[in-house]
Amino acid sequence: MPRKPRANPIGIPQHIIQRGNNRQACFTSEQDFIAYTGWLKDYAKKFQVEIHAWVFMTNHVHLLCTPRESNAISQMMQSLGRQYVRYFNYTYKRSGTLWEGRYKSCLVQAEDYLLQLYRYIELNPVRANMVDDPCKYQWSSYQANALGKA
Repeated sequence: MPRKPRANPIGIPQHIIQRGNNRQACFTSEQDFIAYTGWLKDYAKKFQVEIHAWVFMTNHVHLLCTPRESNAISQMMQSLGRQYVRYFNYTYKRSGTLWEGRYKSCLVQAEDYLLQLYRYIELNPVRANMVDDPCKYQWSSYQANALGKA
């Protein structure tokens, strides 16, 4: 049975979550984070998706993004996923799935929820006890959004 198409309205922000299969690590080195970040930038630009907030944890990813074209987020996530899994499997001499099924997404329609979501995403490393201050976690949009760093 075919999958139902996702609701993907242009101009409406979405919260995207993608987890490692069985919550296993999907980033094990700094190079993994760098590779994923680069491809995310490339595919976001290619498919016209604005990325507002993000965090890359060791076993999952959160993105807050807005599509500017029809089906843009799906295309971005599919391309990113394929590229990253090929890289990860080659690098770590493994095969098979890396992600736990399709990414999860939900529309963000209320402005107050949007602000809560920024905080939720960027404070994820603090809640996971990885750092005591979100500015200390490199793989998050916190430094750009809160501190104005490039």
